[in-house]
Amino acid sequence: MKIHNKYLLSVKKLMLIFLFFSLLFNCTVTEKPEFIGVENIKVVDSNIKTITLSADANFINPNDVGGTLKTDDLKVYINDTEVAKFETKSFDVPSKKNFTIPLTVAVATDSIINNKSLGGLLGSLISQRLKVQYKGEIDYKVFGYSSSYSVDKTQNIKVKL
Repeated sequence: MKIHNKYLLSVKKLMLIFLFFSLLFNCTVTEKPEFIGVENIKVVDSNIKTITLSADANFINPNDVGGTLKTDDLKVYINDTEVAKFETKSFDVPSKKNFTIPLTVAVATDSIINNKSLGGLLGSLISQRLKVQYKGEIDYKVFGYSSSYSVDKTQNIKVKL
């Protein structure tokens, strides 16, 4: 009876190992998700104190597994002046899907004004247009593997204060 139980225990362990490896090798992790680009930069809200900007970062994930994306190294420039940096935020990557991560940031209007950019800002306020640039890196991580996507998107947007 003891030999029979040991044999069953060994078979169960072997089956679990086989199941684990078959699941591991049947999942496709052939490549990192494809970065399509940043689109739809726009002003969501503006007032005398802040300008809230949003954009969409578009991706395609052909893999059976997800991962995470982080925007730690992504900065926002207005009229060629750095005005904001994204705080640490993680986004879950869905498997086998096209997906978009929102890139929303609030910029203090006083951070736009300095001696170097005052003339450009006044011209922008008169024309009600700002040159907005999202620039930096978006980091991808899955199972200890990491990679980065380079972002550099500039768009002239209309703003109403």
